[in-house]
Amino acid sequence: MRLVSPEGKKGLRPMASKLKVTPAAKIRTKGSIYKDIATISELTRKQVVTVFDTLTEMMKSDLSKKGCGTFNLLGLAKMRTVIKPATKTRKGKNPFTGEEITIKAKPASRKVRIRAMKGLNEAV
Repeated sequence: MRLVSPEGKKGLRPMASKLKVTPAAKIRTKGSIYKDIATISELTRKQVVTVFDTLTEMMKSDLSKKGCGTFNLLGLAKMRTVIKPATKTRKGKNPFTGEEITIKAKPASRKVRIRAMKGLNEAV
């Protein structure tokens, strides 16, 4: 990969059309993602970690009870919180033995749902 500036000088900034990220043979680890992004963007690993930590905190605050409940990840994925209502204790049947069982009550809870958006769906 050759890094060039918009003016054509070497070593300043990668041009978007020249960036080539190859598919990984194995699942990428957090450390390898940080390292690869730092290499491609010419940032330090510490700066990349700070960016991801900030992004994580933004997600947490937006998806929290006090937040708006939705977070759009740069046109790739949309995250939203769903409030699952509480359930009462109820009778059920064990599907393997056919035995009657009692299913415990569950309190209301908040869950995160993630949906791929158009940008990611078209890329795959």
